[in-house]
Amino acid sequence: MRIVDVHSILLVLVNWISMAITTHSECSIVQHLQKQENECVLAINKAKEQHPSSANRTAGCVMEWDGVNCWPWAPVGETVSVSCPLPLQRHEFPQVPISRNCSHRGWSRLSVSYFKACFHEDSSAEEDDAAHQQEYFALVKLMYTIGYGVSLGSLCVAMIIFLTFRRLLCPRTYIHLNLFSTFILRGVAVFVKDAVLFEDKTLDHCTVSTVGCKAAVTFFQYCVLANFFWLLVEGLFLQTLLIFSFANKRTFFWWYTFIGWGTPSVTIVIWTLLKSQYDNLGCWDDFDSALWWIIKTPILISVFVNFMVFLNISRIIVMKTKTPDSTGEDKPLYRRLAKSTLLLIPLFGVHYIVFALFPEHVGIKARLLFELVLGSFQGFIVALLYCFLNAEVQNEIRKAVSKCWKPSEGNNFNMVTQDFTA
Repeated sequence: MRIVDVHSILLVLVNWISMAITTHSECSIVQHLQKQENECVLAINKAKEQHPSSANRTAGCVMEWDGVNCWPWAPVGETVSVSCPLPLQRHEFPQVPISRNCSHRGWSRLSVSYFKACFHEDSSAEEDDAAHQQEYFALVKLMYTIGYGVSLGSLCVAMIIFLTFRRLLCPRTYIHLNLFSTFILRGVAVFVKDAVLFEDKTLDHCTVSTVGCKAAVTFFQYCVLANFFWLLVEGLFLQTLLIFSFANKRTFFWWYTFIGWGTPSVTIVIWTLLKSQYDNLGCWDDFDSALWWIIKTPILISVFVNFMVFLNISRIIVMKTKTPDSTGEDKPLYRRLAKSTLLLIPLFGVHYIVFALFPEHVGIKARLLFELVLGSFQGFIVALLYCFLNAEVQNEIRKAVSKCWKPSEGNNFNMVTQDFTA
């Protein structure tokens, strides 16, 4: 009964315990039960050491773990009552006591199952809601899988274009290529993490603690950090171009490289060492851990700094459009720059500001749409803005196409002329 009962609770639990973005919420109850089980086993072993004869005591029921609660030793004829585990208690319903009677044959059955005691009469509705929510999460996964696939394909094509046409290579395009690389790595990391953690649906991912799954989560966190910091570099570089017209771009480029790749590397090394030393549980995808702030804090800092950079860039462009010194020919250019700042919002990750200060359990569905679905298409938007819609790139492609077509057109004309004159 206990295994089936626990799994029934976990299925319904998905509906009403807040769900984190990368950590499944049912893991919280699983981890709670594991902790309670370990404490119960330690208490049983301690009782056996202190009173060895109590293990064979026939005048009472021994202490035991039933999968949800730890039942203490009780004499024959005594009734012991417990309640739902703390993570399963719902304040809108009165607590229903769960009792067992100690007889000469041992512990009796539960007076009421955990499923009924914890979920009461609305269990069927809870099951329906849980099924709908599972379908919603499956749809979200399908959508962000498509998004990352489209982004990966477009980013690979964009990188090939930049590397093929050497004239396009400069500090600005090198920064674009690094940003493209982080989006590619992030998409690959998402697919690797999903394959390692959630591909086998019969596997209890809450209790998995292998080197492979920890490495997949660590790689994913590094790619996310690098992606955020290279988005920050893009903002800083654009601001540098607007403020310092004659700056040494190569010097700035090495500083940007350190920010984009160095800061995430240092952060991940510190997080990995502390995680393996003090919180080596599961697959390291627990958002409830205090060590999560080692990763979250740099991300929040980069987002807020990027947001300030975005406001400053907008201010500079507005000032240039309103300055009386600007000519009539310059104003259309500045207006185009002003319009392009609207596209910088998804580009710089400023939309993450919306949820940056909210707890992880607030606005789960909206957060999933913004951070997973829309975020998965962010790489495609970056490739579109920086490559496919770039005038310099389009000119280089036109030149290459014209070179390929002109010789063939010349040959055809000569052949026709020769045939005609002959």
